[in-house]
Amino acid sequence: MTDQRRIIARVLSEAQDHPDVELLHRRAAQVDPGISLATAYRTVRLFEEASILERRDFGDGRARYEEAKDDHHDHLIDIQSGRVIEFTNEQIERLQQGVAAELGYRLVGHRLELYAVPIGKEAASDAETQGIAKHKRAAHSGGGEK
Repeated sequence: MTDQRRIIARVLSEAQDHPDVELLHRRAAQVDPGISLATAYRTVRLFEEASILERRDFGDGRARYEEAKDDHHDHLIDIQSGRVIEFTNEQIERLQQGVAAELGYRLVGHRLELYAVPIGKEAASDAETQGIAKHKRAAHSGGGEK
């Protein structure tokens, strides 16, 4: 393995998030400015083909990556900030196995991604949206406040 690929591998293993290739490149280039974006793309593809990395698509139009791990986990994605939270929940695991069994199958794997907004922000956003709609209705009906 080349030194540049070793740096990219180290950056990936130290990542606490799920970087896309561009972010991975920026981080690796801080260690070795000679690492090109093309090298980052080729290395990610190589690592993915070797099952060292797993590609994730969290609905934001970017492929993101994480180390392939032996321990299973699921993801919750904050759609406002893009933050990805890894979690495990035994109730969910048992429920999924039960669903598969009820349908006559033995579950051998799954991928779960939950898309959410923070509860406090959702309520504020809903109130803002309702306030804007109420204001627009009043303005269009000529019943605006004096």
